[in-house]
Amino acid sequence: MSELGNRLKEARLAKGLSLEELQEMTKIQKRYLVGIEEGNHSMMPGKFYARAFIKQYAEAVDLAPEELFEEFKEEVPSTINDEIPEQLSRVTSRKTMAIGSSKVFDILPTIFIILLVIGIFFLVWYFVFAKGNDSDTAPKPNKSSEANYQESEKLKENKEKEDKADKNNTEENNSKNEEQAKEEEEAPKQEVSVVKTAGRTTEYELKNTDKFELKVVSTGETWINIKNGKGYSFFQGILKKGETESKSVDFSKETEAVIVIGNSAQTEIYVNDEKVDFAVSPATSVRQDITIRNNK
Repeated sequence: MSELGNRLKEARLAKGLSLEELQEMTKIQKRYLVGIEEGNHSMMPGKFYARAFIKQYAEAVDLAPEELFEEFKEEVPSTINDEIPEQLSRVTSRKTMAIGSSKVFDILPTIFIILLVIGIFFLVWYFVFAKGNDSDTAPKPNKSSEANYQESEKLKENKEKEDKADKNNTEENNSKNEEQAKEEEEAPKQEVSVVKTAGRTTEYELKNTDKFELKVVSTGETWINIKNGKGYSFFQGILKKGETESKSVDFSKETEAVIVIGNSAQTEIYVNDEKVDFAVSPATSVRQDITIRNNK
């Protein structure tokens, strides 16, 4: 057992907490709590989560995480090296994109010349063949003035009917658009407001909508637990950007949604596609417990 793990375990026993009770408080799986006490950080999902779990453990047993990190900095995993591979992969991707783009630009002049030649052939064919055929088959003008007059009057009458119909349709459409705009102006806009904050816990209230679709999006890597007001969990696990970066749950038939977030700095919450800002800054609290009540 490591010195850091021994210090945390002693603090837990001093408070009279079992591993099961500590698991319920922190929402960290028991096997990770055992790994922290034994100093086995390699079993964690990553170095970032190892530090985050140690911090939650320390807060739960009333120890100062910053002091522990400073005192046992040789035991606590560092997250600096985790960012290097991602940066290298971005540089490689940009080089690959640059090479691919240059190849496309190399063949553009050839494509342009081919299209130009095709266009010239089409114009020659049109004026030589198509225009000649049109002039040969053009109907001769009708010499009867009386027939021309009757046809002209009929066309004029049809034109007046079409203009009148178009005017009526335009007026009807304008009337419908005005009614629709008026209804949209009168309809109240969806509102998500903060009701109460306490530590890492925030309560919101959803108003002016019957729809309640919740979406949690990861901008990096985060652990989440999505539950209803009765404690039933719809999803619990890790979201990663580019793989399983979002999770959506329809809470329209529920009275409230509860979201437990392990890494709020890389997590975004949307209600009916409208982003909800954190009332408590992620820099202040990495883990946050969010409750959104649906006030239908």
